[in-house]
Amino acid sequence: MSLPQPPIPMDWILSPTELIERWPCDRPLAVLASGGGSGTESPESRWTIIASPIEVRTLQPGRVFSAGLEAQFNRATTNDRDAGSGIPPIQGGFWIGCLGYELGRELEPSARDTTEPADDRGWPTGMWQRCPWAYVHDRLTNRWWLVGSAPRGVELPPDEHGTPGERPPVPELMPRADARERFIRAVRLAQDHIARGDVYQVNLSHRLSGRFRGDARALAMRLMARADPWFGAFLSFDDPVRGVRRAIISLSPELFLRYDATSRVVTTRPMKGTRPGSAAPEELERSEKERAELTMIVDLMRNDLGRVCRPGSVRVERARAIERHARGTVLQAVATIRGEVEPAFGIGDLLRATFPPGSVTGAPKIAAMRLIERLEPVRRGPYCGAVGFVSDCGHAAFSVAIRTACLTGVSAATAPDRFDSADFDYAVGAGIVADSDPESEWEETLHKAAVVLERADARTVRA
Repeated sequence: MSLPQPPIPMDWILSPTELIERWPCDRPLAVLASGGGSGTESPESRWTIIASPIEVRTLQPGRVFSAGLEAQFNRATTNDRDAGSGIPPIQGGFWIGCLGYELGRELEPSARDTTEPADDRGWPTGMWQRCPWAYVHDRLTNRWWLVGSAPRGVELPPDEHGTPGERPPVPELMPRADARERFIRAVRLAQDHIARGDVYQVNLSHRLSGRFRGDARALAMRLMARADPWFGAFLSFDDPVRGVRRAIISLSPELFLRYDATSRVVTTRPMKGTRPGSAAPEELERSEKERAELTMIVDLMRNDLGRVCRPGSVRVERARAIERHARGTVLQAVATIRGEVEPAFGIGDLLRATFPPGSVTGAPKIAAMRLIERLEPVRRGPYCGAVGFVSDCGHAAFSVAIRTACLTGVSAATAPDRFDSADFDYAVGAGIVADSDPESEWEETLHKAAVVLERADARTVRA
């Protein structure tokens, strides 16, 4: 397989937001956005990818890639430009997409429970979009690159006839009528299983929903501008199986996997432990409950990586750090783990060994997933799955799809990202352990919703 065309530096002075605002309304758009968290420079959140997909593939049951893609990535070759060298991790074309949480029950049938959540939105278990080229922005150097085989005429920024300055309102969000009672009952049942030793912790979620009409692209840019996520994303596509249009707006702070094809090093950064930004970082640092939760997930992720990494290479680089996210409004406890993937394994093997992310399941993983199926009323869909890219050169990166809105509805013929009417779903969750207080866990989930959505002028999150 020949080496991809090297990235071309672009002499531009504009922000990613300004480029997206100039993007033609009739040109499809896919975005993976890297924000600055609290404004500090972090190599963990560096590259913004802005592309125009030309093909969409939804996944068949039990597959992490569409037919032929996994073999292509396993054959991928790289030159000596690694992902930390200042050259974009994408070289040549790439696939960008999402893996839904329910893919996990297909990869591991023993995670299924006899009681299955309702599939009321009908999301596929995954989707990939082909992007032959992209504009890539390096936040650390404020430099632009053109990667891949771009069509004639895209070497310069699009003109001013792009996305109009629409400011669609964030929908008023409401849980199901019985959501509070159902969630509290689920927490207590989970604690019964913890007391019996079936699980040590389990991540339980519930869904807030509203109605949306308008430009999902403009809504995504508005939310990302306010939340400034380290791993933001906007994807949209038409689903011919269900006859609906779908969109994903992710404001995730959490890295699931970053894979460097040159060194074969994989990095994961699980998060467990949240406090409002107004709290003192020492409060989160001193919390033994939060520390224990993160330690359990670190052990889980080490075990998952150990399935495909060289023996002895999986190491905890940092057991716990306190970071600020969402423009400093949220404190997060995070660990960093790295390993070296065995030469016999590829990206598909890595995903099958680790998906879904341990931070959104619980521990032990399979038992926690079975309990989630039993206790949650509806499927999660893309929420708690993964969003990211795989480059033709072999590099890949995925976020954990938390703080992620999912839109399902009727498309508008005027533009690829507009909805005449759509369900706007935003799920929130909490990690449940033996000493969790059910009422407090419910309030924490509502706080997590407000942290992001109120910053985008959401009118209310009703309990």
